[in-house]
Amino acid sequence: MPALTKLLLNSLAVFAAAAILPGVRLNNFFTAIVVAIVLGLVNTVIRPILFLLTLPINILTLGLFTFVIIGCLTLLVSYIVPGFEVDGFWWAVLFAIVLAVFNSFISS
Repeated sequence: MPALTKLLLNSLAVFAAAAILPGVRLNNFFTAIVVAIVLGLVNTVIRPILFLLTLPINILTLGLFTFVIIGCLTLLVSYIVPGFEVDGFWWAVLFAIVLAVFNSFISS
């Protein structure tokens, strides 16, 4: 799948997830594109480092600490991107889960 097509589909997934969840707000579709880009960069660069650093905790919690990492990264993106607001940690986790479900449907 070409990169531009994948970016637009991920942006649509971000926009749809924000429309479904009342605790997540986007200003417009351009903000959804920026969120998709920043979220992709954060998941590519920071997420593997955090997984390695928190591996013992992740093993002890049988992988449930992964939700904490994903929620924190989503909150980080909401602090970086103006126009993307998340009301709290649990909304960030739920947004990431809904986004993962949308992306799995898009990828298949």
